[in-house]
This record gives sequence, C-alpha cells and structure tokens, in this order.
Amino acid sequence: MTSKHTYTFILLSTLLLLCFLVNINLGSVSIPVKDVFSSLFGIADNYIIQNYRLPKAVTAILVGSGLGISGLLMQTLFRNPLAGPFVLGISSGASLGVALVILGSGIFGGIFATLFISKWSIVIAASLGSFLVLLAVLLVSTKVRDTMAILIIGLMFGSITAAIVSVLSYFSSAEQLQQYIFWGFGSLGNLSWSELLIFFCLYSLGILLTIVSIKTLNTLLLGENYAKSLGINIKQSRLIIIIATSLLAGTTTAFAGPIAFIGLAIPHMTRQFFNTSNHKILLPAVFIIGAIVMLVCDSIAQLPTSDYTLPINAITSLIGAPVVVWLLVRKRKMVF
Repeated sequence: MTSKHTYTFILLSTLLLLCFLVNINLGSVSIPVKDVFSSLFGIADNYIIQNYRLPKAVTAILVGSGLGISGLLMQTLFRNPLAGPFVLGISSGASLGVALVILGSGIFGGIFATLFISKWSIVIAASLGSFLVLLAVLLVSTKVRDTMAILIIGLMFGSITAAIVSVLSYFSSAEQLQQYIFWGFGSLGNLSWSELLIFFCLYSLGILLTIVSIKTLNTLLLGENYAKSLGINIKQSRLIIIIATSLLAGTTTAFAGPIAFIGLAIPHMTRQFFNTSNHKILLPAVFIIGAIVMLVCDSIAQLPTSDYTLPINAITSLIGAPVVVWLLVRKRKMVF
C-alpha cells in the first residue's frame, strides 16, 4: 500500500465517521448535536437515537459495505464489469419467497394471509427463497466447468422466479400488490437491535469467507488457467466466493429488501479512486465507500425536518448512477 493510498483511507474513514454522525442527527425530529454525542457515549438516554436512528445508521453501513463487497466478488469471479451481487438470482429468489407470502393468498386463499403476518415471516421467506436459488446454483456449479455458464444459469433462475412473481401478481389484489411493491422499495429503518445482531453475524461470516479468498481473487484477475497453474482449486474457490456473496447479498435482501445500484457501482467507484486491482486494497476501500454512499443516500431519503421518507432504492439509483457516469467519463477508461 502506497502513502497515497494511506492518506486516501484516512480521508475516507474520517468522511465515514462524519456521514455516520450526520445520518443520526438528521430526521423528522431535530436533535441537537450535543444530545447526539451524549446519547452515543451513554451520558444521556434518547429513545429516538438509541432505538431508531442508531440501528438504522448501522444497518446502512452493513448494507452498503455488504452489497459493495459482494458486487466486487462477482465482478472478479466472472471478470465482467456488469456483474452485480444479484446475478446469481439471489435477489430474485428472495423476491419470490416474499411474493409467496404477500401475494400467495391471491391464489391459495387466506392461508398465507393468516399464517404469515409478522415481520419475521418476510425475513424468513426471503432467506428461504435466496437459499433455494443458491442451492440450485451450487448444484449446477459442481457440474459445470465454465464460470460464465454459471452466470448465464443464474440469470435464467432469475427469469424463472420473475415469471412466477408475475403470475402471482396477476391474481393478487391491489392491497397485496401495494404491500409487495413497498417491500421492493427497500428499507433501512425497520430493524431492532436483536434483528440487527442476527444480520451482523451472517454478514461477518460472509466477510470472513471474503478475506480468506483475497489471494484467489487476485489470481482470478489473470484468468482461471493462471490460477490453476499456481495450484488453486478453482471449483473450491468458486464455491467459497459464491457462498460469501450469497451470505452478504442474501442477508441484506432478507432484512432490508432489494437495494439497487450499490453492488454494481461501488466497486467501479472504488477502482476509479484507488486505480488498483489489488483486492487487499479494494476490499477495505469498497467497505468504506459503500458505507459512505449508503449513509448519504439514507440521509437524503429521510427528507430532513419532514415526516416523509423517500424509497431508498430510488435514491441510490438517482444519486449514484450519475456519479459513476461522471467518474468514468472523467477517467476516460475503466480500471478492471
């Protein structure tokens, strides 16, 4: 790591801390900065900060960093700049699970409506949907040698699940469709500390698998044949990377809904800032930049001093996409 990279990391870490504090400070209720610090350091109790804004800010960090890292893993594995964390159909599987719960009563009667009414049911349904699609992809990956074939198979699974969701939507009522659409907007502010702990445990496991795969990721940039010549087990490494991506992206979708843009764009933004392909630098950089972008988008979505909250999905795309376009035009080439 060069001294320039070190200074950049220090600057980004400071910016992350600032965005974290600003995110907690902003909202429909104005809270003085002094009260924010008092609550964070345990000097005073503030229900809004400790039970709503602080969990939401932590969720934003986990979502932004998790999706950013899973996007980096997929882009490296498939050596495709358009690959994102959901190319394996993980998000589509989660959407299908939630659709069966919310929209299923339109076909199967009132069974789903009466049995699945809690927030945990949505999380469990999304998790099961993601896991089943992941299981199908993993089974196929053991039979297929070509990594690009796995990408195409993942996209096909996504198309199948999307078709089933369309059928369910056709037979659903307007109220059910509205509930499903609201889930699709994504949300960072619905998690309690106990739910956040489960989220963090699964997220940490995904990060651990990613750290173990750093050497493999760097060698995959030069192609699978080069990696094989270094004695790397491609099938085993590919399996670990897919599981890590599924833990990060699948858990995020289950707890926060499908969040667009972050997983695809953050790796590109990071490469433009650091101008490197070394994953020892990229991984912590993607973690910080993903968290910063998510905190900024959430702060904008809150519409400070207003009772309204915009869909986080819309904000991530509206704010992030032009930034990436500007960076690519400014650099005139894509680092990959």
